[in-house]
Amino acid sequence: MNVLVQQSNLEALLQRHVKMAAEIKNLDTDLQMLVYENYNKFISATDTIKRMKTNIVGMEANMEQLLSKITSVQSRSDTVNTSLFDKRENIEKLHRTRNLLRKVQFIYDLPTRLNKCIKTEAYADAVRFFTGAKPIFEAYGDTSFHDCKKASEEAIDLVTQHLKTKLYSDSEPIESRAEAVVLLKQLNFPVDSLKSNLLEKLEDCLLNFQKEPTQASIGDISKTFRAYLIIFPDSEKRLIELAQALFSNRYETVRENLRKRIPSTDLLAMLRSLWEDATAIDEVIPEAALPAFSLETTRDIIRQHIATAFLHLQSEISDVLVRTPSTSNGKLEESQLQTAMETSKVKVLQGCIDLLQEFHHLIDGNTELLVKLRDLIIDWVQEGFQDFFQKLDGHFHMLSGRSTSPSQEMESVQIDKVPTALVLMLAQLCVFIEQTAIPKVTEELASSFSGGGARSYEYGPPFVPGEICRLYRSSGEKFLHHYINMKTQKISKLLNKRFTTPVWIKHKEPREVNMFVDLLLLEFNGVVSEVKQVLPGLIRRHRHSDSTGSTTSSRSNPMREDMLNRSNTHRARSQFLENHLAKLFEQKMEIFTKVEYTQESVISAVLKLCLKSLQEFVRLQTFNRSGFQQIQLDMEFLKTSLKEFVDDEAAISFLLKEVNNAAHERCLDPIPLEPPILDKLISAKLAKIKEQSPNMQ
Repeated sequence: MNVLVQQSNLEALLQRHVKMAAEIKNLDTDLQMLVYENYNKFISATDTIKRMKTNIVGMEANMEQLLSKITSVQSRSDTVNTSLFDKRENIEKLHRTRNLLRKVQFIYDLPTRLNKCIKTEAYADAVRFFTGAKPIFEAYGDTSFHDCKKASEEAIDLVTQHLKTKLYSDSEPIESRAEAVVLLKQLNFPVDSLKSNLLEKLEDCLLNFQKEPTQASIGDISKTFRAYLIIFPDSEKRLIELAQALFSNRYETVRENLRKRIPSTDLLAMLRSLWEDATAIDEVIPEAALPAFSLETTRDIIRQHIATAFLHLQSEISDVLVRTPSTSNGKLEESQLQTAMETSKVKVLQGCIDLLQEFHHLIDGNTELLVKLRDLIIDWVQEGFQDFFQKLDGHFHMLSGRSTSPSQEMESVQIDKVPTALVLMLAQLCVFIEQTAIPKVTEELASSFSGGGARSYEYGPPFVPGEICRLYRSSGEKFLHHYINMKTQKISKLLNKRFTTPVWIKHKEPREVNMFVDLLLLEFNGVVSEVKQVLPGLIRRHRHSDSTGSTTSSRSNPMREDMLNRSNTHRARSQFLENHLAKLFEQKMEIFTKVEYTQESVISAVLKLCLKSLQEFVRLQTFNRSGFQQIQLDMEFLKTSLKEFVDDEAAISFLLKEVNNAAHERCLDPIPLEPPILDKLISAKLAKIKEQSPNMQ
């Protein structure tokens, strides 16, 4: 109290006062409740005492009456015992004599009994009879029982010889040998020296059981273990090692079978049999902990089985893709690539559905083993699909030649050796997986593999379809652009080689379309052949000719026609300047738009990039008048030939015009061909093509 007064202010003292007043009030209330409760107990005790006093009244008279009756019964019992005492003594004496005579008779009959047991091979009864009579022989063997003792010992020696013969016989089952050891032990025969020999026999028996389990049952093995524990109690450690080695080897056999891609039903049959066998042995040797070992091993085997199934599916999909046909002479056989594309789609989707159906067997059983692992199996299946789709995406990148990561299963394929058709198929297959396969797998997992939750929540859900869809959406776009780049690079190399070969500044007057145009169209036909078999057609055509800037052809452009009508170099260069000024006021045209998964979009993208490369090649050359006119003729012919392949005619016309303008810039004397001559040369080329390909429409 002194400390409280010294260290606290007035407000703290008032708060302490209020608190103590509340505590006092609570204590008063508790005390009052205790008084009330004890008062009720006192009243109840008083009532009980009153009832007891009432019930005790009259009990003393009854007790005295009971005591008199007990005294009377005891008196009469003593009278009966006294009268029968002599007769009881005589009866007990006669009974002891009768028992002694039976034993004597048994001793005299023992040799005969033992010989009968030997004839019927009832060695257990013979040992039991002899061990029962042995104390009598030890006490009275030198008296009148001498002959019986000698005959009995001779008979039991014969029994011992038979038991030893049975023990060392390889034809006898292990249970009979164990029984022989037990009987020899009862006869005080030194059986410890036989332990190592018998354990070796047991090892051979277990080895044969592993090779051909049908020849013996696990029940027989269990009985044998039980017999050995009885015979050799100190051999428990060795028996535990043998039991663990037996099941380790049997489970290793199951692991080896996993490499053969066995069905889930067959795997479950083997695991169920092993689980039942382990449970049976556990009843005999619980210290071996075989059920726990079996559960842990089964857990690893099922997880390995699931992982192996996904690896096989990835390998099958890869085998289908690597057999993708490549272009030959710019063309593919009809529907050849389309068939490969459909086969790969079926392999992905049907392969996933087949795996789901097979994995369903793993959680459909109601055995104790499967019930314990059900949640884990569900998590493993979901994790397996997540990992499978991620690895499959990485494998796609490896097949396309884009991946150089050392963590890949195989070395990355060289880009120049990758079929372009394969890259295009991978792009379309990514779209199929994102839009069809992933939703189907997600639906099946939700309906048949819901639950789980055995893994830690810190790792998140085992299967995230949104993440996989984003992965394949991104990969599909990369493969599509990779295909376009591969085709563009191949065509650009050919164009560069063909374009740098002629000496354009000494070019002769154009007589026909240049050979590089034929090469360009041939390669482009290869692109069309691949794209039409893999990608769908355009759903909505994008035309820019009505809404963009100057996109008319060279022959219909009034400014170009006016230029062609001029015949001297000065006016041509003036027109060139006017052309550049006009371009500044033209509407800006978007040439390179987003590539879509359609035939027209990919074809247009390849063609635009090739024409852009062609424009750069032109800018690196110097042309005379004839060289410039050759480029003019080639671009005009391409404009006519490429219309049927593209949906963005305006952009293609614009790029062809840019190539022509680039040649115009690099020309020393840019006098164009007159329209009649241009039309004549193009018509001659078209007629020649029609003559070479009469079936061409």
